Amino acid sequence: MLSDADLTAIWLTLRLATTVTVLLLLLGTPLALWLARTSSPFKGPVSALVALPLVLPPTVLGFYLLIFMGPSGPLGRFTEMLGMGTLPFTFWGLVVASLLYSLPFVVQPIQNAIEAQGARPAEVAATLRAGPWDRFWHVTLPLARPGILTASVLGFAHTVGEFGVVLMIGGNIPGETRVVSVQIYDHVEALEYTQAHWLSAAMIGFSFFILLLLYRLQHRKSASGMRYGI
Repeated sequence: MLSDADLTAIWLTLRLATTVTVLLLLLGTPLALWLARTSSPFKGPVSALVALPLVLPPTVLGFYLLIFMGPSGPLGRFTEMLGMGTLPFTFWGLVVASLLYSLPFVVQPIQNAIEAQGARPAEVAATLRAGPWDRFWHVTLPLARPGILTASVLGFAHTVGEFGVVLMIGGNIPGETRVVSVQIYDHVEALEYTQAHWLSAAMIGFSFFILLLLYRLQHRKSASGMRYGI
């Protein structure tokens, strides 16, 4: 059965994934809107930066984040100046690292959903004297809802399953940074295979549920003639 340490790791993982998903939706939706509608020459470089975590080894990203957020890094000096200390090996350090690592899994589905609807709905709303905010809130966002749901599921699931960046930035501190993926690693290192089996089985069930939910969303989108994804 799951131990108290396992339940703590599960609670910490859910707290981290929920925080990261909410923040990613708030930050990623305007970025996706800009990428979908802009003709700026910066679109290519920005798109490449957003997608970089898809091909970058997690340890590389974790290493540079460790330097960036450490006592000698720009963000580390800034947070120390504010009296917050440094972010590595804290919960909020995990949040910052997960935001960057899961960014493409949220931005790209939303960007694809906005591109799929085209500019016509917003143009029609503009002829009815709808302002930019009304067009975004009452036209663009509702039409992009399937893409936003897919982005939410992918962002949450990817944060839950992350290991490399989490271990580099958070280490293995019980109750603070030891999430489920690190807890399983800890059980295996201690040859506690039974505990590792229980926790891994729970992760398999969770992953199956997430994929089933995602396929149902994809089926609904396909039925409506739209398809989004990364």
